[in-house]
Amino acid sequence: MNLASTWLYVAPNISAAFLACLVEFVEALTVILAIGAVRGWRDTLAGAAAATVSLVLLVAVLGPVLNAIPPGTMQIGIGCLLLLFGLRWLRKAILRAAGVIKLRDEAAVFARETAAMPAKDHPRYWDKLAFGAAFQITMLEGSEVAFIVIAASAGGTGLLLPVGLGALAALLIVMALGFALHRPLASIPENTLKFAVGCTLTAFGSFWAGEGFGIAWPGGDWSIIGLISGYLLAACCAVALCRARNHAGAPPRTVQGA
Repeated sequence: MNLASTWLYVAPNISAAFLACLVEFVEALTVILAIGAVRGWRDTLAGAAAATVSLVLLVAVLGPVLNAIPPGTMQIGIGCLLLLFGLRWLRKAILRAAGVIKLRDEAAVFARETAAMPAKDHPRYWDKLAFGAAFQITMLEGSEVAFIVIAASAGGTGLLLPVGLGALAALLIVMALGFALHRPLASIPENTLKFAVGCTLTAFGSFWAGEGFGIAWPGGDWSIIGLISGYLLAACCAVALCRARNHAGAPPRTVQGA
């Protein structure tokens, strides 16, 4: 595999992991900020840190285990899971772009979570509620991060480290912005990122599953670009069709957890 082909194979994996993890970390940050603002930061950050360590250990253990699985079987399994995962993201992004469901508003989520969180009764004691809530949201969003990192690194030997560094870069950026701003990162174009990541993950899922089933993709690894472009074109057409059908219909609806 020459340098250009190697870079083509590695760069989309790292980019997909970085962007997908960036979205998940932004969503987790919003809830963690709400918990910390009401219940205090010590136990909130401890819960988030405990979940992060658990997820890092999970990735470190499961990543190398995949190398023991026969390549064809691994490609089919990871490819199908990645395909389903990418299509779920792409569906939400299409419906949001078309106005069928509302765009996620991090400021509104922050206000809702802050209002729902009861005040701390005993400031000096260990706050199990803050720890548990922060641990739960970090594990919930982080489990998707762990899956993305494991799946994106399963496409070839030696990908776990660069893909993991991409996810780590996303985490550090979100943490730095969260500490600096102390408010939700509402200005990040989350749906645009989900649109791009959905197309990329779906393309990689199709490519790996196809390889596992013995499909000889024209152009080899370069066909990944064609798959991404094809899914992007199809998604844009879907947005136009959904928008046309929805323009005289009901107002955009809110999807729980979207």
